[in-house]
Amino acid sequence: MTKADIVERIAAGTGLTKLETEAVVNGFIHTVKDAMMQNERVDLRGFGCFIVQERAPRSARNPRTNEPVAVPASRIPTFKPSKEFRRQVDLHSGDK
Repeated sequence: MTKADIVERIAAGTGLTKLETEAVVNGFIHTVKDAMMQNERVDLRGFGCFIVQERAPRSARNPRTNEPVAVPASRIPTFKPSKEFRRQVDLHSGDK
């Protein structure tokens, strides 16, 4: 499913135009990104939470040369689904 598919489904369900719905979806995405860039947690009850996880620095190796490579610490955005959402997905996983 693409963003265009999401916009189309929401527009059909709400009666908003596709342009209005796209503005809302873009606003939601922008808000979540901004919050995460400021290391804020975004909780959506019954759905899940968007969090920023810290990755510690580590050493790896170059598979071609077998030389060690230093991988710096980083911050990555992650999504953790709620227990309710995981349960719903699990119940419907055999519906295909």
